[in-house]
Amino acid sequence: MSEQTIHEVTAAMARFEPPVVMGIERINVGRGREIIALSVNANHESVPFAYDGRAFERVGNTTRKMSQERYESLLLNRAHARRRWENQSSVDVELLDLDKEEILRTREAAIRQRRISAETSTDIGDILDRLGLRREGVITQAAQVLFGTTFLPDYPQCLLKMGRFRGTKVTGDILDNRQEHLNAFAMIREGMAFLDRTLPLASKFLEGKIFRENRLPVPPNALREILLNAIMHRDYSDPGGHIALAVFDDRIEIRSSGRLPAGLTVEMLSGPHLSKLRNPLIADTFHRTGAVEIWGRGTNRVIDECKRYGIAPPLFEELQGYLVVTFRASIGPESVRLGTKRPKGSQKGSQKSSQKILEQITRQPEVTIDELAAHIGISSRAIKKHLRNLKEKGKLKRIGPDRGGRWEVIS
Repeated sequence: MSEQTIHEVTAAMARFEPPVVMGIERINVGRGREIIALSVNANHESVPFAYDGRAFERVGNTTRKMSQERYESLLLNRAHARRRWENQSSVDVELLDLDKEEILRTREAAIRQRRISAETSTDIGDILDRLGLRREGVITQAAQVLFGTTFLPDYPQCLLKMGRFRGTKVTGDILDNRQEHLNAFAMIREGMAFLDRTLPLASKFLEGKIFRENRLPVPPNALREILLNAIMHRDYSDPGGHIALAVFDDRIEIRSSGRLPAGLTVEMLSGPHLSKLRNPLIADTFHRTGAVEIWGRGTNRVIDECKRYGIAPPLFEELQGYLVVTFRASIGPESVRLGTKRPKGSQKGSQKSSQKILEQITRQPEVTIDELAAHIGISSRAIKKHLRNLKEKGKLKRIGPDRGGRWEVIS
């Protein structure tokens, strides 16, 4: 083994970009012969590497040139891992600009789920620090997405579009059209409230039951899970992006800006798959409240829920830079009479919501109005109306103040 050979190996190492720290060891194998052993520690944060300006990949037992599309995708992943949009400093956002009540509700929910210490201070800044949403005193963009109150002109992408279209095409008459700039938690509540008032109730006799059941054409839990995923995993770096709920006569579409993370395909969403988080800070905050598991099982639960409900599972597609989830359901033109009351089953539906509220309060006496709204899938205003009626009927009473108090079901 000559010194010239060592020099050539060292020179070749310098042709890697980014630079590679490689160990070189000369090993004597006897009979006057040596081999060179090269070793390098795994460094996934620096992938991809290029040699002489070109990237290669190993496929089976063959080394081949990497495609430009694959190389660019890996470059984006590397940049995202180091400098994500959500963990960057927010633009002109101060503590006073955030929704204090929403932050305190998040703290209370996380404590009940035992995913944050009960000793966590009620100081807003301390809560953000504990959630990783403030770095060295600077509020992150994730905090603005989760708890912001003002979004224009710097955060136009925090937009929820809600529309009801006559027929089966977006070119049909627009029967309801709402656009709201909201934080992530408010998007869940407003989105579910829109679906609740827009989708029709239908009566169905279930097998083995003597009473009919009034229900929506798609299970509310499935809609809520997909809406949650859309809000948590979308691409917030695009100022023109948004979340959209579009209701047609034959389907419901939930759209979110951004494609799936590299290595995850729409086909994988219908089977077991690992969770790949685009926005770990946002997803972790939802996880702490108990809203999600972040184990990659959400879409599988949605599919199972649809099967139990007796409808087809949703269709997952990537279209023009958006992830689109479509629930096929017979909505029909009769559901578009906006401003009118529900069909005849509305009174029973109201009674069912009241019963759900009582059951949830029995399990969780400290539950908040917003948590009830998210759990049951109706608006906060509707929850307040139910609570008022239940108190007037002597079925429910409030003990203590609005914050820090609890409910008591009167049997």
